[in-house]
Amino acid sequence: MPKFDVLAIGNAIVDILARCDDQFLSDNAIIKGAMNLIDAERAELLYSKMGPAVEASGGSAGNTAAGIAGFGGKAAYFGKVAEDQLGGIFQHDIRAQGVHYQTKPEGVNPPTARSMIFVTPDGERSMNTYLGACVELGPEHVEEDVVAEAKVTYFEGYLWDPPRAKDAIREAARIAHANGREMSMTLSDPFCVGRYRDEFLDLMRSGTVDIVFANRQEALSLYETEDFELALSKLSQDCKLAAVTLSEEGAVIVRGTERVSIPATPIAELVDTTGAGDLFAAGFLFGYTNDRSLEDCGKLGCLAAGVVIQQLGPRPMGSLKDAAVEAGLL
Repeated sequence: MPKFDVLAIGNAIVDILARCDDQFLSDNAIIKGAMNLIDAERAELLYSKMGPAVEASGGSAGNTAAGIAGFGGKAAYFGKVAEDQLGGIFQHDIRAQGVHYQTKPEGVNPPTARSMIFVTPDGERSMNTYLGACVELGPEHVEEDVVAEAKVTYFEGYLWDPPRAKDAIREAARIAHANGREMSMTLSDPFCVGRYRDEFLDLMRSGTVDIVFANRQEALSLYETEDFELALSKLSQDCKLAAVTLSEEGAVIVRGTERVSIPATPIAELVDTTGAGDLFAAGFLFGYTNDRSLEDCGKLGCLAAGVVIQQLGPRPMGSLKDAAVEAGLL
């Protein structure tokens, strides 16, 4: 039996979250709803302008790994931090959530990545990310035995920004497929898709990636169209399995000619959309690696997303396993 359900690979980032209004975004030239890459100087400037903030270990794939562990799944993670305070926070948090994490920190320069996340009253989050130590992730950090022992290896599209990470992902894909495992990715962000559209399509069409996660905007961006049905049709042709989230409309899953629509999980209050897509992937992959139907996988994904958007921060504070039991999904 494989040792892990899912291995997640991503940018190891500590999120620093604060509330603001839309005028603050405008005044500071922050693109609303996007992940904006920034340098160290800009990071210091934005941090100085933030109101009261909450620090939480984040990073897209890290959130997914934590979510899988929260369901009771067996998760592992690769991601690079420095030997500094934020690096220590990240290591502690992800291990405390039950995720296998052994990537060694090395030195203090560049420092651990951090993302200043500004949450507006509508719950939308605008991320300003300094990648720091993340850019050091390379093929030498791919632990072959962990990849070989994971049913699915999942990575974030954001990894296409730091150049050496591409080589790490391709090496992980080689090992995974050689051992009869599957590769999965999230498209991460419409702007990320815009930067790497051709490369993402090649990953799918070449069979390097088997399972794709996206939201509606990312799917439209991938195929440069405003016709969602067309994008969904092309997605079903370009990869073996895809799950597309649709905010309050739930999600749709496509596998060849098969299509499954999943309603959103009802919520009491939208607080912060940070981590919604990450947690959808967590629920889906937990179900998928435990041989659940596509409908159940989608329901577990929508449940996890519904839990996380009712709190501030990208990782559920309560037990996802308990929430799934209460919903009759486990």
